[in-house]
Amino acid sequence: MSMLTELVEVVIGVDTHKDTHTAAVLDTRTGGVLARATVNTDPDGYAELVALAEQHSGLRAWALEGSGGYGAGLARHLADAGELIVELDRPVRPARRAGAKSDPIDAERAARDALARTRLAQPKTGPERAALQMRLTARRAAVEASATAQRQLHAMVITSPEVVRARFRGQSTRAMLTTATRLRPTSADVEVFTSLTVLRDLARRVRFLEAEAVEHEKAIRAIVRSWRPDLLHLTGVGPIVAATVLTAWSHPGRCRNDAAFAMLAGAAPIPASSGKTIRYRLNRSGDRQLNRALHTIVLTRLQHDQRTRAYADRRRTQGKTDREIKRCLKRYIARELYRRLENPTQAT
Repeated sequence: MSMLTELVEVVIGVDTHKDTHTAAVLDTRTGGVLARATVNTDPDGYAELVALAEQHSGLRAWALEGSGGYGAGLARHLADAGELIVELDRPVRPARRAGAKSDPIDAERAARDALARTRLAQPKTGPERAALQMRLTARRAAVEASATAQRQLHAMVITSPEVVRARFRGQSTRAMLTTATRLRPTSADVEVFTSLTVLRDLARRVRFLEAEAVEHEKAIRAIVRSWRPDLLHLTGVGPIVAATVLTAWSHPGRCRNDAAFAMLAGAAPIPASSGKTIRYRLNRSGDRQLNRALHTIVLTRLQHDQRTRAYADRRRTQGKTDREIKRCLKRYIARELYRRLENPTQAT
């Protein structure tokens, strides 16, 4: 996508919030502010913003801050209306100590930031992507809460009275959960009674959260199979990894090439050369969940894919460390995934 000044005459920057959105309409030729408005985050407010934009002739584009969060409703409304939308991940802002701060100023700043960018990002779209995103978020929360409850269970067993602790001694985590769910608090001792009650409740919480995570995974697998089942045929790609990749990729054309997709995944090496030294450093930016998905694929292929293991052995003979080899594999896998995502019928 070219710069906005080459495509449109008007750009509308929007500073998004939970209850209100503030917009600033800019003339791309002069850079002047043509209008400002603050509306509610509901269909009537979205229509009011579109009506404001229609008061100014010429082609237009929308620069949204937080199109995947507070601005999701507006982005969906504009996409349905066929509007051109530019996603702003982090608008450039001056230091707050020296710069002014208000919603109208931030809206104008968003528009000017979009005008200054040479590479414009499209917002994520699609019902399947949105459904996967919600399922992944809910599953991740359930898994993390379950892990926290299990750590609490271990800690409380250690600090419980000996009569309680003796029931769990030498048991694995799964066995401890089974023992804890079967506890029947009947002791007259308040400390023992409380320990038994809390441990039983923690174990039941873990079981509930695990069951919730399993249900989310089943739903994720069903969505992936109906949308892009070809991803599941790739070595190391299961339903969770496939869903993570799909939510980051979103739709064809969002990433201009495999290098942009690798940069999105934090798998593209960053040049860090100086003078006679030529080197690259680790990329710690990008979508970290997508980077984690690539890492999972790498680990799986290093264990079960003969071609990957042969590649790793060859690179070790060239002096590469295991960490460097994994980074190289991430980049190759990002290219493979991108080509499969963009051209599913041509993938082999």
